[in-house]
Amino acid sequence: MSDILALRPRAEALGQALPPLLASAEHLAATVILGEHGRRRAGMGDEFWQYRPAHEGDSARMIDWRRSARSDSHFVREREWQAAQTVLFWVDGSRSMSFSGDRAREPKSDRARLVALALAVLLLRGGERVGLAGEIARPRSGRSQILRLADALAGEGASDYGRPDLAGLVAHGRMVFISDFLGDLEAIERALERAADRDVRGALLQVLDPAEEAFPFDGRTIFESMGGSLRHETLRAGDLRTRYLERLAQRKDRLATLARASGWHYHCHHTGQGALPALLWLYRALERTS
Repeated sequence: MSDILALRPRAEALGQALPPLLASAEHLAATVILGEHGRRRAGMGDEFWQYRPAHEGDSARMIDWRRSARSDSHFVREREWQAAQTVLFWVDGSRSMSFSGDRAREPKSDRARLVALALAVLLLRGGERVGLAGEIARPRSGRSQILRLADALAGEGASDYGRPDLAGLVAHGRMVFISDFLGDLEAIERALERAADRDVRGALLQVLDPAEEAFPFDGRTIFESMGGSLRHETLRAGDLRTRYLERLAQRKDRLATLARASGWHYHCHHTGQGALPALLWLYRALERTS
C-alpha cells in the first residue's frame, strides 16, 4: 500500500499534463458500453446474455424448457463470457520517439504514452487485465493499475530505436505496439511471428511527426539520430525528398503487410492530429481481434 501511495503524486503529476486526452477517454467511457469490450459473447459465466433459437447439434441440456414452452420453437439460454482478457502494451521509449519537428508540438513519445494510458483506462474499466511488456507493470485488473502504468510509462530508454519487448506475453491474449517503427523491421517481424505462435493478436500504431511525413528540408542540412549514433550531412537535402518518401511508403506498406499476415491491424497516426482518433482506432482494432 505504501508503494502505491508513493506512486500517486508522480502519476498525478503525469496526469495533469494529459487533461485533453484523459477527458476524451472519460467521454468515450460514458458513450461506449465498456463492460462489453472483449467479453460480450457467448461462453462460460453466470450472467444471462440472450435467448437464441436452438440449432442442430445443441444438446438437450442446453435448451431452456421454460422459455421454449411459450412458443413453438426451442430456445437456448446463453450466458455472457466472463473470462477477462489480458492486453499487453509495448510503448516504444527509445530516443527516436523524443523527436518533434516543431517546438510547439509534443514529441512522439508524449503522444504514444497518452494514447496508451487512455486506452488502458478504457480496458481496465471494461474488466480487462492490462500491463506493460517487461517486469515493471505486469498485467492486472482494477483501477489502481492505472497508477502503476502511468509511472512505468514515464521512463525513457537509451537506444536510438526501439525493439519490441515481449516479456510477459500471455498466450491467447492481445497486444498493442506503439512506436514510430523507424528501426529494424526484422525485429518487428520476429516479434509478430512469436506472438502468432502463441495465438496473440493485436494492433500496431505507428506514431510519426508531420516533419517525418513531409520531409520539409532543403539546402545544407545535418541529419542526426536523437541518440547521436547516426549522422549524415548534405548540401542538397531537397534532392533526398523523393527517395525518402518512397522508402517511408515502403516501410508503411511492409508494416501493414506484416500485420495482416499475423492477424493484426496497422494504422499510422501523426502528432499534428488530435489524440482521440488514434485512441478510437486502437479501441476498435482490439474489438476486431476479440
